[in-house]
Amino acid sequence: MMMQPPETRAQKNSLFNAMNRFIGAVNNMDQTVMVPSLLRDVPLEEDRGLSSLKSVEDEGDMYSYYQLLKSIRRDIEWGVRCAAADERRKESMKITRMNSSASTSSSSSSASLSSEEEEDDNLQKQFQYHLTGLQGVLSKLTLQANSLTKRYNQEIGGWGY
Repeated sequence: MMMQPPETRAQKNSLFNAMNRFIGAVNNMDQTVMVPSLLRDVPLEEDRGLSSLKSVEDEGDMYSYYQLLKSIRRDIEWGVRCAAADERRKESMKITRMNSSASTSSSSSSASLSSEEEEDDNLQKQFQYHLTGLQGVLSKLTLQANSLTKRYNQEIGGWGY
């Protein structure tokens, strides 16, 4: 195991570190859970940390949650395929809009400049809002991956962390 320098307070709250903690917890879970099928039919509600994820219509078990955590890790590491297609579509729409707006008169340029400044400010607020939400979700998912690992060890009669 490689020694890492201690995180500063600001680094501890970074998105990058939150993602690394989550990926590390899921990797640990994946290495610990040697027989994932043992998680089938083990209800989530026995564990308070995991049961908070269960929706009313979802009667999942620990196995389905194990698969969900691995899927989220894969999306973080490799990206979401649908997102790339959506981004290309949005980019082509943006180019089309730019071409059509270039034909309009230049008298609206001063009004659009202030509108762009407002949009930039709004984008920053949106980014901060979503970044905070993403960090919160990643923290909860990390705790739940650790909880699933601990519960698996208890279910197979192993050691509890």
